[in-house]
Amino acid sequence: MSEKILLIVGAGPGISLNTARKFGKEGFKVTLISRSMESLQKYEYELKNEEIEAKGFPGDVSSLESLKAAIDKVIKTYGKIDVLLYNAAAGRPGKPTTLRVDQLVEDFKISVAGALTSVKEVIPYMQNGTILLTGGGLALHPYADYASLAIGKAGIRNLAYSLHQELSPKGIYVGTLTINGFVQEGTYYSAENIAKAFYSMYESQTETEMIFEEK
Repeated sequence: MSEKILLIVGAGPGISLNTARKFGKEGFKVTLISRSMESLQKYEYELKNEEIEAKGFPGDVSSLESLKAAIDKVIKTYGKIDVLLYNAAAGRPGKPTTLRVDQLVEDFKISVAGALTSVKEVIPYMQNGTILLTGGGLALHPYADYASLAIGKAGIRNLAYSLHQELSPKGIYVGTLTINGFVQEGTYYSAENIAKAFYSMYESQTETEMIFEEK
């Protein structure tokens, strides 16, 4: 059985790194896309110290050309993608009427449009693949002071449902994990627990949306 490839777009030290670690310990090779090559090298080093094969590819999710070029390099290196996790989001603080339209559009490009670009780039190289999108409680309960981020999370939730309808007949599972709380280590909402939830979604492939919240 050939090794499976995980691609994380929007790699960072919290949810992304912990999810990379969880999937890596389950036998996946890990690929990471982030703007910072320095950060990518740090993540590679950390994961390789845990005997997880990992490789970083620099790419800017706010730029269609940069993101597509980074994903293309991943495909050329590994030939396929088994699981895509899109974990990039943007949302500058501010009430709706304080946001400039161009700011809202720029944030939306990162939070939602980048996810669609990533999906469209990887699906030709997926066979019975999995697409996971990081959602947030702001999609369910918008908060005026974080209007841009809330709109982005509503968008990613909506995209997940429509992608699931389109792609499930083609054997591709799409799911979103709606994190209804603040990510914080040492709590229920730790990045490690969230990573476990993502892996559970990958294994079960039943629900389009999992609400991650403390009961």
